[in-house]
Amino acid sequence: MLSRLFNLRRDEVAPVLVASLFFFFILTALMLLRPARDALGMERGIEEVRWLFVGTAVATLLVNPIFGWMVSRFRRLHFISATYAFFALSLVGFWALLLFAPGAVGERSGQVFYVWFSVFNLFVTMVFWALLADRFSSEQGKRFFALIAVGGTLGAIFGPWLASRLAEPLGTPNLLLVAALLLALAIATAWLLVWIRPDRRTGTAEAQLATPQAEEAVRIGGSAWAGFRAVFSSPYLAGIAGFIVIMTVMATFIYFTRLQMVAAAVDDLDARTGLLGSIDMWTQIAVLALQVTLTGHIIKRFGLAFALAALPIATAIGFIGLAIYGSFVVLILLEATNRAVQRGLTRPARETLYTVVGREDKYKAKAFIDTFVYRAGDVIGAQTEGLLGRLGLALGGLVSVVLPLAVVWAALGIWLGRAQQRRTAARSAP
Repeated sequence: MLSRLFNLRRDEVAPVLVASLFFFFILTALMLLRPARDALGMERGIEEVRWLFVGTAVATLLVNPIFGWMVSRFRRLHFISATYAFFALSLVGFWALLLFAPGAVGERSGQVFYVWFSVFNLFVTMVFWALLADRFSSEQGKRFFALIAVGGTLGAIFGPWLASRLAEPLGTPNLLLVAALLLALAIATAWLLVWIRPDRRTGTAEAQLATPQAEEAVRIGGSAWAGFRAVFSSPYLAGIAGFIVIMTVMATFIYFTRLQMVAAAVDDLDARTGLLGSIDMWTQIAVLALQVTLTGHIIKRFGLAFALAALPIATAIGFIGLAIYGSFVVLILLEATNRAVQRGLTRPARETLYTVVGREDKYKAKAFIDTFVYRAGDVIGAQTEGLLGRLGLALGGLVSVVLPLAVVWAALGIWLGRAQQRRTAARSAP
């Protein structure tokens, strides 16, 4: 029954459940705080948010060499734990500032929190997926990365639900300690995932013989700048970077459209936090059914190329509908569809791309792509959307940009899917 419904063997159930719980803790923490991040960022208007995106991109560029140095010098579980511990302690610091020095809190500190959270968001999810790409084989990733992502979806539903219920009665600052506790639990599940009994029967010979003790005894090594060089020297990694740039440009178009509609509806901080939390909760529900029932079978039957091309097509159709009707309901439908396909289908397929690269690239190159390259796409999308708005083109102008980008995006996804298949075959060959 497990094999038929979920593409799982009996010995894979435990690591999949632990990985799902790991992702649940991360996404609950993120989505608990994201409405507060968005509400604080809007305090000085939409234009200020565009420049906060630039600050976030610069911050991720500065942090990448530090993370690369940690990967080179420390064992896997140690640099993973250090990353999550740093962000948890930062949350405690923000909470202490809000509680004991409220007079020091103003628009500037809200901007700092916005940039910090944006870096936090990228790094904690990047480290999670990097560990999964290192822990499981390519064949396993295709079968159950989507099932593991269900844990994240449940967290993405639970986090906004808590935010919408607690933001006004308790105040936004009190959510920070809860998020810090969730990160501590994420550290515990990361250790459990690594030390649980290995199950890589379908991986390479080296993976089959590896034990948790052997894997953890070896430091990855290399240069702190290896991730930068790898992305620009490998067409495969550069293709992943290009795919993510276009994806984030599209997501940023949706994001600013939502901010503008919310800003027009309410102007109170706690009310905005609650409304944004409610939107996040409802747009997550559509993701769950796709992840639980279909994604693993879709990737297995139609391949990564199809899974990666689905999101560009769905996004283009959604923007056409939003341009025609322009209502809040259509926006929610666009977000629900975009996130359902992105998190339920495209994200598991995209993360499977990393299972066929070297161990150093899984952490260093992936960190560069999933943080700086990701935020660079945000900056491009934010400035493009702002320019179109200043020119008075609004949604119609966005559609004229979205459609050709979607064609390039889909073509790149098909190429990456086929390239991953070729690499998998080469690694499996005797």
